[in-house]
Amino acid sequence: MGTPTNRERIDELTQIEIAKLLSNTRKSKERWEQSAEFLVDCVASSYQLMDPYPISIERGQGAKIWDVDGNEYHDFMNGFGAMIQGHANPIIEKAVAERFSLGTHFGAPSGDAAAVASELARRFGLPKWRYTNSGSESTMDAIRIARATTGREAVLKIFGSYHGHHDAVMVDVGWIDQSKRGTRDRYASVGYGEGIPQSTIELTYAVPFNDAAAMEKRIHELDAEGRKPACVIMEAAMLNLGVVLPEPGYLEQVREITSRHGILLIFDEVKTGLSLGPGGATRAFGVTPDLLAVSKVLGAGLPAGAIGMTEEAAARISDGSVVQVGTYNGNPLVLAAARASLFEVLTEDAYEYIGKLRERMVAGLDDVIARYDLTAYTVAIGAKGCVAFSDTKVVDFESFWVDQEHYDHTSALTSLAWLFNVNRGVFTAPGREEEWTLSVAHDESTVDAYVSAFDAFASAIRA
Repeated sequence: MGTPTNRERIDELTQIEIAKLLSNTRKSKERWEQSAEFLVDCVASSYQLMDPYPISIERGQGAKIWDVDGNEYHDFMNGFGAMIQGHANPIIEKAVAERFSLGTHFGAPSGDAAAVASELARRFGLPKWRYTNSGSESTMDAIRIARATTGREAVLKIFGSYHGHHDAVMVDVGWIDQSKRGTRDRYASVGYGEGIPQSTIELTYAVPFNDAAAMEKRIHELDAEGRKPACVIMEAAMLNLGVVLPEPGYLEQVREITSRHGILLIFDEVKTGLSLGPGGATRAFGVTPDLLAVSKVLGAGLPAGAIGMTEEAAARISDGSVVQVGTYNGNPLVLAAARASLFEVLTEDAYEYIGKLRERMVAGLDDVIARYDLTAYTVAIGAKGCVAFSDTKVVDFESFWVDQEHYDHTSALTSLAWLFNVNRGVFTAPGREEEWTLSVAHDESTVDAYVSAFDAFASAIRA
């Protein structure tokens, strides 16, 4: 356990770094202000909001991006983890250009749909696939298929997890009035924002991560109340609390419990799929779900999604019970990018290369933490990783949150670390909940730039 960090020093440095940011990104501020007339909050998505304002990115090449002011950054945000192929990857560029000249949309079978599905089946171990256009659509359809297969409506999820912006999963995301969340053994069902029907909220229940006994207990309770879940939807490794890995044996227990109770297990691999390894978390941890949702990395920068499923689940689509549709599902331009990515970019050798970069990254960050006696530790898997500012291991939302004072303090540290990064040419996602993402375009110098910025941050808070 490291030495606690002085909050006054954090606040002092934050003001200094904000002033630097304001000075270096004047055109980003101008563009943000000019967008106010027609764009809600001046952005296309609320997740693009940043404090004091979003940095407007103009272009990317390989592992680097440039903003509207001309500032150059090593990119570790990678489009919220979607771009592990690197920006403007020439292999992807060639595939998309060739496909564009043949036409980009027909609403009919065309292009690489079968080839991509075959490769996804090989990597993830599920035999049948359908396409969507986003992670939210993938988890939404997976839940609908699970409900049709089981004939039940209730959904069980992990408290603090995010599975997209459709109503069924915008419940118990964690970022709610903490006084309303209930207790760890019986969380209240609370909507994430307004506009979600209460009747839908009351169909979704949550349990803590890394606690199989709590999951089974809640299943028994819901079953006794006539609300047995149709499915459990979860990330095998939680990637919206930094990076929280499953404890040994946990996923195997979840698989056994859901199978025994006739509940379908859905792995949300929107963030983990193709970023934790060639077959995502499913292959990395050796536990196969009944359905899984992938997106982000799949499209290599284009909007893509897919659902993998068992033969039994697929039968509910084939017999007409579930209507799984979408005008742009299996869009040929998107699948051309996906095919090139899967067969030519994200190879076994590519993941081995990313693994070596990850080891260098973790070693460098661990060295900084030790030298400056920080209350922090690193955790990483595949292309993902983070520094957790905690004196105890984070295993679920409760250990991540602890209490409001703890959350505010660690969030202030994370915000300061983000400012140090961006002011030193390292672009990362803001917020304590986010993680960094490596790409095949990164190299040792890119990793060293991140470690150097972290060293500057640690040195400053210890000065």
